[in-house]
Amino acid sequence: MQSSGQNIRSAREVLDKDQGATYFASLIETIAEQKSRDAFAELFKHFAPRLKGYLMRLGSPDQQAEEIAQEAMLTVWRKAHLYKRNLAAPSTWIFIIARNRRIDVLRRQRFPEIDPDDPTLVGDEPMRPDDALIGRVEADKVRSALTKLPDEQRELVRLAFYNGWSHSEIARSTELPLGTVKSRLRLAFSRLRNELDERL
Repeated sequence: MQSSGQNIRSAREVLDKDQGATYFASLIETIAEQKSRDAFAELFKHFAPRLKGYLMRLGSPDQQAEEIAQEAMLTVWRKAHLYKRNLAAPSTWIFIIARNRRIDVLRRQRFPEIDPDDPTLVGDEPMRPDDALIGRVEADKVRSALTKLPDEQRELVRLAFYNGWSHSEIARSTELPLGTVKSRLRLAFSRLRNELDERL
């Protein structure tokens, strides 16, 4: 029996054949149906840098653009079951998610006195998709990549990935400033992505 990785072709094999939309739609559907790590890794590798460039063209600074792009891709992982290929192309759906995440960031910057994570202002918030970031590859590759992180970054990734905690929950538990948690996770995710890209 072939593994899911053997069933997934590189995006480069299909993009020059005008089959990209169909291929990426099938990847999203595979994520929705099977929670395929390989399918997510392929989507992430293709779309994350493109989302970052798009967000920077809209005016987001480099680090902010990278963070929003990562959060958008993790939303794709969590919300893949909502994608309908007859309503939108995969790229359209993914870029809309990124645009909406950027709008959320701008709103928080415009009204900094309002904490969107304040439990008195929101109902039960869905679990953030940080637990899916780690490239969606085989577990042994993920574990190997994790061992190369500094201890403080590895612990935060463990809380986000394995516990499914939001940034705010991690900050409360570790007594770290929210900005420090986000910064360390952003660095960890970047290092993990680079490490996993070399292994894919």
